[in-house]
Amino acid sequence: MYVEQIYTGCLSEASYYIESDGEAAIIDPMRDIDMYLGMAKDRNATIKYIFETHFHADFVSGHIDLSQATGAPIIYGPNAKPSFKATIAKDNQVFTLGKISIEILHTPGHTMESSCFLLRDEDQKPYALFTGDTLFIGDVGRPDLAQQNALYTATDLAGIMYDSIQEKIIPLPDDVIIYPAHGAGSSCGKNLSTDTVSTIKEQKESNYALQAKSRGEFITLVTDGLSAPPAYFPINAEINKKGYSNLDDILEKGLTPISVADFKEMAKNPDNIILDTRSQEAFTEGFVPGSIFIGLDGRFAEWAGSLLPFDKTLILVTDPGQEKETIIRLARVGFDKINGYLDGGYEAWKNAGERSDLIINIPADELAMDYHFDEDIVVVDVRNEREFGDQHIRKAVNFPLNKLVDPAAYLSDIDDNFNLYIHCAGGYRSVIACSLIKKQGFHNLRNVLGGFKEIKEATNIPLEHSKETVN
Repeated sequence: MYVEQIYTGCLSEASYYIESDGEAAIIDPMRDIDMYLGMAKDRNATIKYIFETHFHADFVSGHIDLSQATGAPIIYGPNAKPSFKATIAKDNQVFTLGKISIEILHTPGHTMESSCFLLRDEDQKPYALFTGDTLFIGDVGRPDLAQQNALYTATDLAGIMYDSIQEKIIPLPDDVIIYPAHGAGSSCGKNLSTDTVSTIKEQKESNYALQAKSRGEFITLVTDGLSAPPAYFPINAEINKKGYSNLDDILEKGLTPISVADFKEMAKNPDNIILDTRSQEAFTEGFVPGSIFIGLDGRFAEWAGSLLPFDKTLILVTDPGQEKETIIRLARVGFDKINGYLDGGYEAWKNAGERSDLIINIPADELAMDYHFDEDIVVVDVRNEREFGDQHIRKAVNFPLNKLVDPAAYLSDIDDNFNLYIHCAGGYRSVIACSLIKKQGFHNLRNVLGGFKEIKEATNIPLEHSKETVN
């Protein structure tokens, strides 16, 4: 028996390769399926099954492409109603894989089709549980992502999840390994651990949600303090239910080089969005005017899904050699309208003598000086509401980045003659925000290097903690 967790950091997503006696199964595959095909080939195995724990909302699964490439059936638990051919398993149905077996445990709550997969070893002893978004390390799946189904509220689903965990997971042997679908950073939960593997025993002892003494307490614990899910979640869930374009077709179109002259013309079309995926340092030093920055070195796919329109066409500016990686990571969250990339990257644009834009970076010490002497200063904090509420600069305004999908709504009361000083926690989100705000015509802005981490170290910047002012 062989089990491997394949972890994708920028989405905090785990898929799994399971193999026994030359037969393999894939659980919750990513959209770029070459890694699974390569593993099976290298190990001289045949992919027999593709298991999906539920209709994922945070990424587009590779189930359809992988099934077409291998002939393996796509298997869901009860209640799933995909628009494509799939096997809808019954609760406790068993699938044989070489000398081992995988049993379907229907565990509704995160969504109504959510299921866990119990792996039994060669002696049919429970060995591992692939929990999807039902049980995480340190958390459980949020119960508010399936509310498009008017039959269930988040409270209803939390109660259903409690029953699922108590009836299906808690009774399992303590030494059963827990393999979840996500780790820290995912928006599918609120308290996920940086660990990506655990056991039933460890989770009984440490997972806050499993400490609940009653169904009612569990419901309160898991529904309290949930932030709004990223805007693209319903779009991705629908794609996973209905199907999608082949990734090879998306790559073929997206990997079209565009000359500087043609790129300049395409940029004039409001239906084309210029996406620059270089580092934040490179972007602030110079970029094609009107570009939106989302760097590959951050939580790229999640911010792309949250901020970019799915009905527009993307044209890319990347570091040379990063075009394919950019397209694959965009496709993972459902973007398939990608019409090519600037041939030669930003350097080609600059060398052609075309007009460029830039963002002025300043250290926190400079903000400290300007804060007390510049009457036209507006400090814009783009961290989320919880971060802002914990501590922020006195008189700062909070424009959470996830809500800047419509920047005009936040900027309507800001005089474009004001000097905007924009910061986040560390510097990545603030550069994204600067690009969005610049696109709205505001150019008197500064990006605070190092974000709030450096601001707290600077002198003479008054900070508010709750209603207290800390100097």
